[in-house]
Amino acid sequence: MKHLMTSIAAVSCLLAGAASAQEDLRSEAKDLFEPVPSTTPSVQDNPITPEKIDLGKALFFDPRMSASGVFSCNSCHNLATGGDDNMSTSIGHGWQKGPRNAPTVLNSVFNEAQFWDGRAADLAEQAKGPVQAGVEMANTPENVVATLNSMPQYVDWFKAAFPGEQDPVTFDNFAKAIEAYEATLVTPAPFDAWLNGDDNAMTDQQKEGLRVFMEAGCSACHNGVNVGGHGYYPFGLIEKPGAEVLPEGDRGRYQVTETADDEYVFRAGPLRNIAVTAPYFHSGVVWDLKTAVEIMASSQLGADLSEDEIDSVVAFLNALTGEVPEVVYPILPAETGTTPKPSGVVIDE
Repeated sequence: MKHLMTSIAAVSCLLAGAASAQEDLRSEAKDLFEPVPSTTPSVQDNPITPEKIDLGKALFFDPRMSASGVFSCNSCHNLATGGDDNMSTSIGHGWQKGPRNAPTVLNSVFNEAQFWDGRAADLAEQAKGPVQAGVEMANTPENVVATLNSMPQYVDWFKAAFPGEQDPVTFDNFAKAIEAYEATLVTPAPFDAWLNGDDNAMTDQQKEGLRVFMEAGCSACHNGVNVGGHGYYPFGLIEKPGAEVLPEGDRGRYQVTETADDEYVFRAGPLRNIAVTAPYFHSGVVWDLKTAVEIMASSQLGADLSEDEIDSVVAFLNALTGEVPEVVYPILPAETGTTPKPSGVVIDE
C-alpha cells in the first residue's frame, strides 16, 4: 500500500509539473500573440454593417470589376484554397504573370499594411490596387463606376450600404464595401483555443514547436494576432538566400520608399493558415513548408535547428490553420444594355 501511495504521489507530481510547464508556455505566448477576436474586427473610418458586407461580398466575387470580365478578387484570393491562388505568381489581364506571390486574404484585416511592401495602408486602399493594375484586372475607376451604375440592383445595394449619401456609387465606396467583407474573413484556429485555455487544443509536438518558434527568435518578427503581418525586415538578415528565392530585380520596400536601407526589405508575412497557402515567400518558389522554415531559420536567424525542432515548428504552424467562414456563392446582378462590354480579351482561333 505504501508503494502504491508513493507511485500515485509521483504521478501527481509529474502531472503538476507538466501543467505548470504548459501554463508557463502559455503565459510567455500571451506576451507575444493574441487570439483572433470572437466578433468581426472594426476598421478605421468604415463602419461595418450587414448591408456593406453583403455588397462587398458581391463585389469580391464579380469578375465584371475587371476590364476583361474574367478576373475577380476571388481569382487570386480564392476562399476555397486558403485565400490565395496557390500559384507562384498570379495570372492576370491578357494572361500576364504578376511579379509577386499573392498573399492570403484570410485574416488580412489584422495586417498593419497590405502587400509585401506595405504600400497600401489598409484593405480599402489595397482593394483599389489590383483593379487598376495593368497586369491584374486592368480596369479604371471610371469604368468600374459605370459598370456598377448600369445595373439597378447594384445601385440599390450601394444605397442600402451607404445610406444618406447623394451619390453612393463611387470607387471609394466600392473599396470600402470590399474591405467590410474581407474583415469578416477571420479563421479561429487550434492555437487560439489553446491561448484561451484549452490545454488539449494543440498536440505536444505543436506545443514544442511553439516553444522552439519563440526561443529561436521567429516570434521577433512573427507575432501579434496574425503571427506576422507587420514590421519590415531585410530578407536574408544573416545570409541572403539564392536568387531563385530572392530575385535581384525585386527590391522590395525600396520601390515604395526609394530609401537605400529598404532594399530587399519586406513586410513580415502573416503565418495564419500558412500550411495551406503554398508556395511561399514573395517570389513564390518554395512549395514545401519545411523547406521554408529551414530557409528562414538559416537566412534570418542564423539558427542551426535540428530535424526534430524543424518538424516541431512545422507542426506548430499547422495549428494556425483555422476554420474558414462558410461561403455561399452570391448571385450577382444581371448586366443591362448600358453595361460596358469586356475589353482586352485575346482569344486565339
